[in-house]
Amino acid sequence: MTQDHRNKSGFETRAIHAGYEPDPTTGAVIPPIFATSTYKQDGVGGLRGGYEYSRSANPTRTALEGSIAALEEGERGFAFASGLAAEDTLLRALTRPGDHLVFPDDAYGGTFRLVDQVAGPWGLAHTPAPVADVDAMRAAIRTGETKLVWVETPTNPLLNIGDIEALAGVAHDAGALLVVDNTFASPYLQQPLTLGADIVVHSTTKYCGGHSDVIGGALVVRDHEIAERIGFHHNAMGAVAGPFDAWLTLRGLRTLALRMERHSDNAERVVEFLTGHPQVSHVYYPGLPEHPGHDVAARQMRRFGGIVSFRVTGGEEQALAVCDRTEVFTLGESLGGVESLIEHPGRMTHASVAGTELEVPSDLIRLSVGIETADDLVADLEASLGG
Repeated sequence: MTQDHRNKSGFETRAIHAGYEPDPTTGAVIPPIFATSTYKQDGVGGLRGGYEYSRSANPTRTALEGSIAALEEGERGFAFASGLAAEDTLLRALTRPGDHLVFPDDAYGGTFRLVDQVAGPWGLAHTPAPVADVDAMRAAIRTGETKLVWVETPTNPLLNIGDIEALAGVAHDAGALLVVDNTFASPYLQQPLTLGADIVVHSTTKYCGGHSDVIGGALVVRDHEIAERIGFHHNAMGAVAGPFDAWLTLRGLRTLALRMERHSDNAERVVEFLTGHPQVSHVYYPGLPEHPGHDVAARQMRRFGGIVSFRVTGGEEQALAVCDRTEVFTLGESLGGVESLIEHPGRMTHASVAGTELEVPSDLIRLSVGIETADDLVADLEASLGG
C-alpha cells in the first residue's frame, strides 16, 4: 500500500496490509523471516533494495517499521530490541549533556531508572511533573534547557491522563519536543502524532505484540529531520529488532484492533465489579466518569484500554495476599498479552522508584486484563478478595 492509501484506509485494513506487499517471487502474503546478516551486492555499492547488513536494515524489520508507522500515522518507524532500547536511543539522539527533560511523576519504573541512573550521570537533568496538570508541566520546563517533554498517557501504574494536544502546545512554545509513551493505549486506542506529539514510544512487547512471546520496542516520528537523527543512532547504537522478533510483533499488529476491543470489554466488567467491592478503597480507570482525566481520555482515546489499578483496604499485606491467591490472573510482570496478569507494582515493576518522589502506594495492585471469559476473571478476583 502507498503512504497516501494506507493513511486513508481504516485501521484494521492498515494493520493487515500496510508495510508489506506480497512477495514478488513467491506471492507469499505474510512477510518471510529474513534470517540473514548480510546481502549479496551487485558490484561495489550496488545494493538490492537498499540492504547490505541486517543491523542497518532487514526486510522483515522494514515491514514492521512500515506497519507501525502507518498505524500511528507517522512519517517513519523504527523497531528496537526492547522498549528501553528505543528510549535510550531517543535520548542519545535528541539530547546532550546539560540538557533537561520534563518527565511524568508516576512513570514506569524502568523508564525512570534509565533517565535517573543512566542518562542522569551522562549529564541529562530531569524534573518530574504530573502529566494531568498542564500548568505544572509548563512550570517544570527550563527555558532554553528543556529539549523534551516526555509523557505517558495513561500513566503506569496510576492511569493518569495527559492532554496530548495541550501538552504539545506547551512543549512547542518552549522550543521542546513532545514525546508520548503510547504503550498502554496502543496505536488502536490513541494516535498521539495526530494530536501534535512529535515522537511516539512503544514497548511493543505489550499490546503490539500481544502474546507475551517477544521483547521489542518502537519509535514513530512525524518529522523528516528527527527521523534522520534517530535513524543514524538506530544504526550506530545497534539495538535493533531481530527478524524473528520483528515477525512476531508484525503478526501481533494484525489482530491488535480485535484484541483491544476485547481487552476493553473485559476491563470494564472488572472495573464494574471492583468499584462495588467493600475490600477495594479506590479504582483507577479512565473509563470511570469520576476519574479526573475521564473527559480528556474520552476525547483522545477510542476506548479506555485493558489496564486497571486498584487499592485495597487492608494495606500492603492484603495487596500481596490478593496477588498470591488469584488463579486465572497470573502473577507476573509486563502487560498487554492475551492472558490476564496481576502484580504488586511497589514490589515488582516499580521497585526501582521506591524511596523517590515516584514511589507508588504499597496497597496498589495492577491488573492487565486479558481476553479470557469475563465471568471467569470476575469470579477469580471475587474469590481472591474474599480471602
